[in-house]
Amino acid sequence: MWVCGALCGARTGAQLWRGLLPTPGRLRPAAASYAASAEPSRARALLYGQHGQPAKVVELKDLELTAVGGSDVHVKMLAAPINPADINMIQGNYGLLPELPAVGGNEGVGQVVAVGSSVTGMKPGDWVIPAIPGLGTWRTEAVFSEEALIAVPRDIPLQSAATLSVNPCTAYRMLMDFEKLRPGDSVIQNASNSGVGQAVIQIAAALGLRTINVVRDRPDIQKLTNRLKNLGAEHVITEEELRKHEMKNFFKDVPQPRLALNCVSGKSSTELLRHLAPGGTMVTYGGMAKQPVIASVSLLIFKDLKLRGFWLSQWKKDHSPDQFKELILTLCDLIRRGQLSAPACSEVPLQDYQRALETSMQPFLSSKQIFTM
Repeated sequence: MWVCGALCGARTGAQLWRGLLPTPGRLRPAAASYAASAEPSRARALLYGQHGQPAKVVELKDLELTAVGGSDVHVKMLAAPINPADINMIQGNYGLLPELPAVGGNEGVGQVVAVGSSVTGMKPGDWVIPAIPGLGTWRTEAVFSEEALIAVPRDIPLQSAATLSVNPCTAYRMLMDFEKLRPGDSVIQNASNSGVGQAVIQIAAALGLRTINVVRDRPDIQKLTNRLKNLGAEHVITEEELRKHEMKNFFKDVPQPRLALNCVSGKSSTELLRHLAPGGTMVTYGGMAKQPVIASVSLLIFKDLKLRGFWLSQWKKDHSPDQFKELILTLCDLIRRGQLSAPACSEVPLQDYQRALETSMQPFLSSKQIFTM
């Protein structure tokens, strides 16, 4: 699961972005309306009116912003990354899809310009990030409802703030919610150089956990290995090495992992399961190989392995806004202590969106594309 006409009149097709889930599997956008006001201001946004290949269906359009109402927050976007889920949503292959036309992007950081009279949790100058999915962050500015945003401290790096609300949250919750891990325990993961994978490495190191990080072989494998080890990875091995018989000797010196994190599926997930400790859990949060999870019957019976799934959007539905804010502030503390950094990013001006979208879908991507406004 590679998760991830003219539209500048008085209203867009998705005029009032207030509700979250009007019907199962559909996502009503959560931004405020673009209704014309007496003195409308204008913004630029990357919109798509149909599903398809991102570079073909996404267009840079002008939008009119509504006047700020009582519970509204006018935000100037500063930076917003391209994530796999963003690509999937544009392609129409995701669990939640916004009503069309829609603004792309689920993550980013902006600065508050103005607030309505009923807003109490943020003020002009504050940095804010999305509290809910489908906000549409690939734009220069917007008017959002206060409940759609979370204020974050301004003493963390801009790229860290822009990439905070998806991948690090996913990594932290998977490490905390499925197995009771203690310092010295091992975790194994594939897609270890992904945004989530890099966050797993760093958060696990902060928790005293040992990580076994599986990556695809590539010409610059040593360069990638060094980069991941600099983040705190203890072991970096290729998919091919994981399948070798010699891995039995590897686990004589390293405790078998009780937790496996799977973003690839297919044969890669089978190998993760094969090396799990008895009673261990594999959590699937992606399917980059576009193949099913293949689990050996004997492993399920004789090792009592557990197969689970994780989706951050579902976690947020099942937990209160305060719990999500607590998670965000926990991650901000790790950032301040130097224990969590943003993935390598390439900043791209919004008008160069086609190049950024095409680059983000290339294999062996070493840098996350991030729009700057």
